[in-house]
Amino acid sequence: MPKPNLNLLVTLDVLLAEGSVARAAKRLRLSPSAMSRALQRLRETTGDPLLVRTGRGLVATPRALDLRETVGRLVEEAEAVLRPQEKLDLKRLVRTFTLRTSDGFVENFGPCLLARLGAEAPGVRLAFVQKSDKGSGPLRDGSVDLETGVVGEATGPELRTQALFRDRFIGVVRNGHALSGGEVTPARYAAGRHILVSRRGPEKVAVGIDDTLGSIGLEREIVTIVGGFSSALALARSSDLIASVPERHTSALRQGMHSFPLPFSLPQITVSLLWHPRLDADPAHRWLRGCIREVCIAQGSDMPASAS
Repeated sequence: MPKPNLNLLVTLDVLLAEGSVARAAKRLRLSPSAMSRALQRLRETTGDPLLVRTGRGLVATPRALDLRETVGRLVEEAEAVLRPQEKLDLKRLVRTFTLRTSDGFVENFGPCLLARLGAEAPGVRLAFVQKSDKGSGPLRDGSVDLETGVVGEATGPELRTQALFRDRFIGVVRNGHALSGGEVTPARYAAGRHILVSRRGPEKVAVGIDDTLGSIGLEREIVTIVGGFSSALALARSSDLIASVPERHTSALRQGMHSFPLPFSLPQITVSLLWHPRLDADPAHRWLRGCIREVCIAQGSDMPASAS
């Protein structure tokens, strides 16, 4: 079947509202003959006369009366879709955003972020959910609005990304631990008992610690494996185990513990903000992305503030 001409909806809406070909033509700035031809196309499309002559006027048929409310609503909704978006009123904005983050982000950046949102848009709520894997499914299906993490092979190629800050891995032990005093050499570090952080189970993490140690003939002993940095730090806080975690991502979790630079060189990681392109132009979403970037920058980020 041929697709109907949706422009006829506007014509039908005006005809049903005016009940007159002449008045409808004037309202749409058409000639009476052009409006008569449009009415004829509507009759052919709907299979109903729609407006019939009675004396010197026109009256709507039962089908036209049934269509009047539906057609009016459709035209109004179409005009709203095509109308330029109004300026965002943060004080009146009521919306919940879901932010999927890695372990430590909420503790480190959550308080400042929530304070800013409360001051600028008191009707906005953030729902933080834990990032259990690196898949892009939640962003694609809309269950998550934004995500933080390291862009990698598992990141969907269509996703938008914005770098938030750079981070490096450090070692963390309890106060009084043997490594809390003196120079931490590769040999001293490797001789300790370690906690491995991996969301994927008993696998080596991809930050290169074990590969780097192996390249100088050393190997660390992995005593236990946990799924997040907070768990690793909790264990290290009350034992002689060593946790190796991102420095900036865990600053709020390491209070009262001893931290030290790893005694070998590792590349820094870049933590980014990710979102689906369908939300790229959404004013409220853009505002929230800006808030997150600025909060991260204000807390010591060395990344630029400009969006990409």
